[in-house]
Amino acid sequence: MATNVVSVLNVLVETSKDGEKGFMKAAQDAHDEELKTLFRSTAEDCSRGARELQDAVQTLGGKPESGGSMSGALHRGWVDVKSAVGDRSDHAILAECEKGEDVAKRRYHDALEKDLPPDVRVIVERQYQAVLQTHDRVRDLRDRYAAMKH
Repeated sequence: MATNVVSVLNVLVETSKDGEKGFMKAAQDAHDEELKTLFRSTAEDCSRGARELQDAVQTLGGKPESGGSMSGALHRGWVDVKSAVGDRSDHAILAECEKGEDVAKRRYHDALEKDLPPDVRVIVERQYQAVLQTHDRVRDLRDRYAAMKH
């Protein structure tokens, strides 16, 4: 069972690392100072979450993942290309962040469908709730910025 739990947790480590990098990029690209602060804070939350998951993997005797996922790298690469083409609006940046959080929501939900030890489940459940809150905050901000464009 431990190997399976380790692989489940390592997917979430990758997801958290992707989020950290994505939100740092968003903080660099955002125009609004409030958004920059939110994105940096969220990146730090992702980083802390990744470390917590890496510690759990080590406790289980596994080798913790240390980087982001290939799909995350491709997703970030697409974001970088898009920002190089032109100045992205804060609304577009928020829309990208929401897509990233959609992926995170799905991965955490899938992890919670697995048979996890109670101590691991507590960590994953707590982080999942944080992902849901972040997703909803980003979505609400995206909607607010969309309304401001019109």
